[in-house]
Amino acid sequence: MSEIYYPKKEMFTDPLIKNMCEYNDLVEEFEKDYEGTWGKYAQEKIDWFKPFDRVLNEDDAPFYKWFEGGELNVAYQCVGRHLKTKKNKAAIIFEGDNGDQRTLTYRELYYEVNRTANLFRNKFNIKKGDRVVLYMPMIPEAAISMLACAKLGAIHSVVFGGFSAEALRDRIIDAEAKLVVTADGAFRKGKPYMLKPVVDEALEEGCDCVEAVCVVERNGEDIHWEAGRDYAYNELVENESVQCEPEMVDSEHPLFLLYTSGSTGKPKGVQHSSAGYILWAQMTMEWVFDIKDNDTYWCTADVGWITGHTYIVYGPLAAGATTVMFEGVPTFPDAGRCWKMVEEYQINQFYTAPTAIRLLHKMGVDEPAKYDLSSLRILGTVGEPIDPAAWKWYYEAVGNSNCSIVDTYWQTETGGHMISPLPAATPIKPGCATFPLPGIVAEIMEEDGTPTPVGEKGFMCITKPWPSMIRTIWNDPERFVKSYFGDCKKDGKAVYFTGDGAMMDEDGYITITGRTDDVINVSGHRMGTAEVEAAVKKHDNVAAVAVVGKPHEIKGEGIFAYIVLKDDEGVADELETMKEINTIIKSEIGAIALCDDMAFVPDLPKTRSGKIMRRILRSLVKGEAITQDTSTLEDPSIVGIIEDILKKECE
Repeated sequence: MSEIYYPKKEMFTDPLIKNMCEYNDLVEEFEKDYEGTWGKYAQEKIDWFKPFDRVLNEDDAPFYKWFEGGELNVAYQCVGRHLKTKKNKAAIIFEGDNGDQRTLTYRELYYEVNRTANLFRNKFNIKKGDRVVLYMPMIPEAAISMLACAKLGAIHSVVFGGFSAEALRDRIIDAEAKLVVTADGAFRKGKPYMLKPVVDEALEEGCDCVEAVCVVERNGEDIHWEAGRDYAYNELVENESVQCEPEMVDSEHPLFLLYTSGSTGKPKGVQHSSAGYILWAQMTMEWVFDIKDNDTYWCTADVGWITGHTYIVYGPLAAGATTVMFEGVPTFPDAGRCWKMVEEYQINQFYTAPTAIRLLHKMGVDEPAKYDLSSLRILGTVGEPIDPAAWKWYYEAVGNSNCSIVDTYWQTETGGHMISPLPAATPIKPGCATFPLPGIVAEIMEEDGTPTPVGEKGFMCITKPWPSMIRTIWNDPERFVKSYFGDCKKDGKAVYFTGDGAMMDEDGYITITGRTDDVINVSGHRMGTAEVEAAVKKHDNVAAVAVVGKPHEIKGEGIFAYIVLKDDEGVADELETMKEINTIIKSEIGAIALCDDMAFVPDLPKTRSGKIMRRILRSLVKGEAITQDTSTLEDPSIVGIIEDILKKECE
């Protein structure tokens, strides 16, 4: 049995959920009156301009609708309403890569959001329902632009600043974006890097929908300006009014699209609603992070990912918190950067990825002891399961064996946390996500809905709809149903399948065991195998390819490619080919998708129908014994041949 760590009660003052009895009471409340309880929280938490008249509409399942009839504005929920009580409180604290700092109070943020919304509307004719793509660094203007879109009822789609021009182009075209907001560039590890040239390249073809590009000045480097298309944000926004009335939208109005890799080559535009999303973002901030009025909260993610949306911008601001935005990397200029910031800003909640924890551990095992980290109360992890060794160092060295660790399980599609410890209540087993949050009905089952026995791996499913769930895939409702409601059923009804495996122990604790589909989790970011394979196939000498995840000491999973060459001319050419393939991947997708390792093989294990058996390839790269039936393969001998090739490469 795993060692259990109990919350240190002295670290908490009046938490919302104080113990497991209160947790169980909340779970029971939802069980007795599911819709009524959600309706109660929606009435309490959201400042409605028009109240809703129906909590949940399941008539067109799985296209669920929540809080129908209600009208709100998410920017008002996050900023405007706080002017009554928090106008002089810090809303966003920004620290740049080079140490420059900027603090925006709620009143100042309100003015900046209004100016930006007025600029978008007056100069670029952005209105309710228009799509705006944001290709931004981690600077306050990224959050301001997101909130400005919400103020107008426009739908934003943030594209991670590390993605390539090709990846950016695909997302612009799919969303039919009218406006692109970017920056000249930013700073990373003390040096400037560029974003605007990537936008220029993306817009060279196929982006006729884009009418304008709005450019924020950040690093001051020279960039190309195209007359009639490119506009300087910093110059224009100063001329706009600080007053802007919020656009009323209905509860189900799309707040944003966020593209995530799928098991096919085309990225999926995950569409989130307004009311359901912001409700759960705020509730989980309050429950999972025990956010208090005087707290300073820091999530190290990028706004290009869902964690940055929910737990840097929307969740903290809806809760009226002070949220830290950080432009840099955790190890620059040294491995003490994070701990220095915790000390300086007196951070109370620190939320990061296991990848970052493993890297900080490796590069500076004793660094935390050099700083005063006594302000910390809660440590969080996100993006992938955390291994017990990293968990223990995080708990002991960073948290001084006092802080609760909330190991949060959720996805882009879920909008917010689904399974997580509650910091003042849940006894924790390292590496274990623990229990579903109240209101979330999570079950581990077989495809037919049969409960998976204790201690065995099954499918992680959510068997009741919840307010912050994905509403559809943009312009592709059939793919939405097939991707999330096509695998598992309960009582004959399709339920949401996360794509993850999980198992439950004898105490009811849930552990996530990893992906069951063709998606690789790289540093907490999901990369579709088909998307990477499509890039690799663009190399002239690649005949066939299959990519799988391989355990990685820092990233959790790295990308391993099995490649069949059209013309194999030996090891020297193979090494050059590796470099050429990764150059293509960087151009097509971005550096995040680079292959860590490649093996050049004569063929891939395929069934007689041509399906590549990735389960076998995953087992081979992990050095596991092949237990799958290989008799159905077109050429069963290929498994042994690949195994020998991998062994030789390891020698």
